Amino acid sequence: MSRGALAVGPLALAGVASGRVAAGVVAAIGAMLGGVNDRPGSRRASVQNLGVPGLAGALGLAVGTYGGQGLAAVPLTLLLTLLGLVVGAVSAVGPVASAAGSQLLVMAAVGAGMQLPETGWQSALAFLAGTGWLLALRLLLPTPGSLAGDFRFDGEREAVADVYDAVAGLLDAVGGDTALTRRAALTAALDHAQDALAGPRIRRFASSAAERRLHAQFAAALPLAEAATALAWAGKPVSARAAQGPRRLAAAVRGNTGAGPLPAPVRAAPALRALDDALLRAAEVFDRMDEGQGLYRRRRSVRAAVRAVSGPGGREYGMRVALCFGAGAAIAQALHHAHWDGHHPHWYWLPMTIVFLVKPDLGPLASRVLSRAAGTVLGALVFASCAALLPRPAGLLVLVTVCGALVPVATRHFAAVTAVVTVLVLALIMVTGEPQASAGRIGETLLACAIVLVVGHLPMPGERGGGVRSRLAVAQDAAHAYLVHVLGESGDRAERWALRREAYRTLAEARTAITLSAAELPALARHTEGTDAVAAVLERLVDTTTACAVHLDVTGRLTPRHVRQLHEALEELEAGRQRITAPARPAAL
Repeated sequence: MSRGALAVGPLALAGVASGRVAAGVVAAIGAMLGGVNDRPGSRRASVQNLGVPGLAGALGLAVGTYGGQGLAAVPLTLLLTLLGLVVGAVSAVGPVASAAGSQLLVMAAVGAGMQLPETGWQSALAFLAGTGWLLALRLLLPTPGSLAGDFRFDGEREAVADVYDAVAGLLDAVGGDTALTRRAALTAALDHAQDALAGPRIRRFASSAAERRLHAQFAAALPLAEAATALAWAGKPVSARAAQGPRRLAAAVRGNTGAGPLPAPVRAAPALRALDDALLRAAEVFDRMDEGQGLYRRRRSVRAAVRAVSGPGGREYGMRVALCFGAGAAIAQALHHAHWDGHHPHWYWLPMTIVFLVKPDLGPLASRVLSRAAGTVLGALVFASCAALLPRPAGLLVLVTVCGALVPVATRHFAAVTAVVTVLVLALIMVTGEPQASAGRIGETLLACAIVLVVGHLPMPGERGGGVRSRLAVAQDAAHAYLVHVLGESGDRAERWALRREAYRTLAEARTAITLSAAELPALARHTEGTDAVAAVLERLVDTTTACAVHLDVTGRLTPRHVRQLHEALEELEAGRQRITAPARPAAL
């Protein structure tokens, strides 16, 4: 919230004070959109999470500005539609690509319709300045509690400590009804810590002893997580003492201290022996302040990214974004040239709103449409009340500053962030000298909601639900690679942990996509029926593979239960794959 207050308002104020109001507003918009992506986490990860979308937004603003100045309505609409097709497909690569694509399309619409006095490259630089200012605040300002430890690694240290806490939580739940939920929470904690530590860097390797120790502490948590997962698979409750060791290690990570005394080992079963061995190795790492472990990060090749873009998920989303964005731009320009909104047209609001509505990672389609409509109406009414009372421009700049501070809190719900951003954008528009435009924004938003609802439920060429099936196929490939490695009894544990991380991460991503699709209206949800059952079988297969890995380490052989459950999971996986007509994948060894 402090970063939001220090970013948006001061940039707009600087524009007003310098006489470059439009440039100040564009910089404030850059900081505002960066604030939407400003999530809790490490400073290193924020460089990518804020910087990549910022660069994409600047590119979109330049393209939109030059297109709006040099093209007639029809060629401009075709250009924006083509951008929607490409950006929608690229968004299938991952969350950062999705955020970058959204900013590119939003700023392309703004550049094409806002009639800025600056040239395209000048506007792009102003936008980048706004994003860069917010990123500088993120890198330089301390987060709460960070001054008590190492200022540089507050987000990373907390993320690694959360992994040990998640291991303890899973051990507490072994044999209970919440074990599967706790295992999913452990996967999320490992993913978050891995991302926090593996952000962009100037040097190839960790550049300080403190950072190398954090990497070693993260690596030491992986065998603990593996053993805890094997215990959860076995389903026999363990003593409460088993969770005390990981919790003490979590406190040691937060305090940057040694492990200290740990509970005595209990070695009644192979998985318990593996847990105690992993705990002992972790204690040695902590007490020696060991250094030099890898992160076992996910492997994302260019070929994999191209497959995601050109695959069924990328094609389906790309076509939907192109249709929605292109239709919005066409209708908006038709209304603009018909002078439906008088002498103060802002036709970019319609396609800009559509960009946020068409994004599937913001919730089910019907839900996000209702949230957007409610948030816009509320925000417009609030702004209309404020605009009638506040002095200009000082009162509007204060309102912008307050809204900038509220953006990070409001991102917890789509309707809330819509309301805050609506107030903020309307205030910025009035700062440039435009009249109050709340009524027009409400009408354009409701029209955008109708367009997305109609296009979102239109029949599309190819198989529907391609995004979900693509993620499920990737998870199945990762699970197969992990299983082959474990049953091959390779001694390369680093490779095994990397494959395990990838299997669980891709499975979590598939689960998220399936849950989102299941919450859609029946017309859309029916296209992914049965995928949740396949994901459940995959989950059981990966858990069983982990249990096999731990048991092989300790005893050198598998039990009949391990072999039986592997065969059952593989047979169910093949049957489920055939039911949902997913792409062919190896189902047996």
